[in-house]
Amino acid sequence: MIPALFENWDDFRLFGYISFRMAMAALFAFAFALWWGRPVIAWLRAKKLGEDVSKVDSAALAAKAEAAGKKGTPTMGGSFLIAALLASVLLWARIDNVHVMLGVFLTAGLGAVGFIDDWVKLTVPGKKGIAPLEKMIGLSIVTLAVLALLAWYARMSGRDTLLSLYPPFFKDFSIGLGALGLLGATLFVAFAWLVIVGSANAVNITDGLDGLAAGCMVIVGLSLSIFCYVTGRADWSAYLDIPHVTAAAEMAVVGAAVCGACLGFLWYNAHPAEVFMGDSGSLPLGGLMGWMAVVSKQELVLPLIALVFVLDLSTSWLQTAWFRRTKKLHGEGRRIFTQAPIHNGLWVYGGVFRRHERGWHEVKVVVRFWIIAALAAMGSLALLKVR
Repeated sequence: MIPALFENWDDFRLFGYISFRMAMAALFAFAFALWWGRPVIAWLRAKKLGEDVSKVDSAALAAKAEAAGKKGTPTMGGSFLIAALLASVLLWARIDNVHVMLGVFLTAGLGAVGFIDDWVKLTVPGKKGIAPLEKMIGLSIVTLAVLALLAWYARMSGRDTLLSLYPPFFKDFSIGLGALGLLGATLFVAFAWLVIVGSANAVNITDGLDGLAAGCMVIVGLSLSIFCYVTGRADWSAYLDIPHVTAAAEMAVVGAAVCGACLGFLWYNAHPAEVFMGDSGSLPLGGLMGWMAVVSKQELVLPLIALVFVLDLSTSWLQTAWFRRTKKLHGEGRRIFTQAPIHNGLWVYGGVFRRHERGWHEVKVVVRFWIIAALAAMGSLALLKVR
């Protein structure tokens, strides 16, 4: 909105610089989250829309959460986080950019699915939210609509490289799905759906300890912003020998808004948390993370960029799959990890594979996971030159 308003005014050329708008988007998103957070938390507390720790699957985890004072803490705080993010993006990013436009639609759509899930969980007695299948259908409808529009745009504009995949470590090599016509577009949409929906669920699962998901998203959001900016610059992408995606740099403004909004949310979510994120924040944040990877053509590097989220998702999936398989074979379910996702195992039992007398302090778990996220992000950025 603001860039378009001043783009033809010589005295306001500063608004045309992406680096300036990144800084402003981050600052405005932080200010909005800080401003709106207090009244939203007060409203949630007044309506008694707080966390019911008894609904978690593990008795040990429920007891630990209740002992930590988490019972009754307002949740669904992701609503003001996403509102702050979108407000800042609408102010500082170019909405006529196809990547930004689709990113806003994706974020709003996934946020709506998450909001409905939170609302049902908090207001309908005995419900843990909408059914997993219903949630997956909602996430898939929004994601597939966005990806179908991207594929259509790529075909209509002749930008088939938008549908290509670029493996890391390989110079001048890509998987050109766009050249395969309808089949290639379908394969790309299916793969990108897996990236985005998987990312949404990964952040959702990681959102379990005070500040964990928000802090990791700041790190991942900054890393993806750099990828989007470099990919969108023809000179920088040519120098680094990475794929160039026209207009992808504008997504760096969105990434900066993600960082600012998450920092504003972290102000209230830091230990001891005054509010929890809930699905209304974790699902759209994760989906947007996957979308930024798709735009910057870093889909295959995303597991490293978002290592903490991937670890939590994969351990949770492995635990569930192994428990169901062993229950079917032996009549009694067995577990690989002390608790899944693994941040809960460290918090409750102090170990991933073996139980100790006491678990780690919550702050220690969160900070150490932040460190892992930062190291993984730096490693992913190093791949820019490895090609």
